[in-house]
Amino acid sequence: MRANIKDVSQAAGVSIKTVSRVINNERYVRPATRAKVEAAMAALGFQPSYAARALAGGKSFQIALVCSNPGPYYLHGLIGGLRGPCADAGVRLIVHAYETDTEALGADVLSFFRQMKLDGAILTPPIADNAPVLDHLEQAGTPYVRISPARELDRGASVAIDNHGAARAMTRRLIDLGHRRIGFVIGHAGYPVSEQRLEGYMDALRESGIPLDGSLLKQGAFDFQSGAAAAEELLGNRHAPTAIFASSDDMAAGVLSVAHRLGLKVPDQLSIAGFDDTDLASLVWPPLTTIRQPIRAMAAKAAALLFEGAEERVVLPADLIERASTARA
Repeated sequence: MRANIKDVSQAAGVSIKTVSRVINNERYVRPATRAKVEAAMAALGFQPSYAARALAGGKSFQIALVCSNPGPYYLHGLIGGLRGPCADAGVRLIVHAYETDTEALGADVLSFFRQMKLDGAILTPPIADNAPVLDHLEQAGTPYVRISPARELDRGASVAIDNHGAARAMTRRLIDLGHRRIGFVIGHAGYPVSEQRLEGYMDALRESGIPLDGSLLKQGAFDFQSGAAAAEELLGNRHAPTAIFASSDDMAAGVLSVAHRLGLKVPDQLSIAGFDDTDLASLVWPPLTTIRQPIRAMAAKAAALLFEGAEERVVLPADLIERASTARA
């Protein structure tokens, strides 16, 4: 494993901030201290990149995670993935959550960036696709990494999964189980990623020769309440689906709660699938069949790209996790 700034500070017996000062050739570092740090760097083979030196030498030593109305499990995964890399780099993590359902979405985030002195930013949907925000960061010289962007994919560094392919795979699995009437709860309308998952669902139906039934599509918002509301409509239909695929685990849990209240046996009478594989997916009963989006790994990789200054576009695998909420029709 490659040595990091924390390893150097421990080996030299000095603070991370002192190591940063040596890396950036700042004044007011005693010659003896500088020699110890340089010796530790040489012994560990530590070679900071230009971008890492610039980040470490910033005046704020803080980066921002910018996210929209994050569910507790999703946010927990993001912070869990970022905490270690930020600690290793001696950088403070600031979380800025904003309201998606507002016309001033971009203005709110821009105001935050103008007020804060930041050395970098990690952007989640939908702000990861907000051109004015990206323009501002680039003009200000603030490095950023996007998580799950859906537009301008060649712009800056990013970490994502194949949302279209994952949704297609889950829908095909439900079809393989004999389901033909498959309800779909769409993610938040403001997220381009919602469109990708919907398109994956529709492509799987088309490839299997199953006509698309608009009555089986319900708009959600990536939360429990919208999933429950969608289930009320879908299951109140005279031609109710035998399976429901929700674009997030939170929404799938909402579907599951309505199924329980209506006395439907899951999965005998109704199969339910989610997306994300947050902790919630294993806590509900029956536990959810879902798509595992490696949120922690995505966040950790985003931090690595930010600190290294790498302009990479990384796509991580998303696995279909089969549990007890789905069965043959």
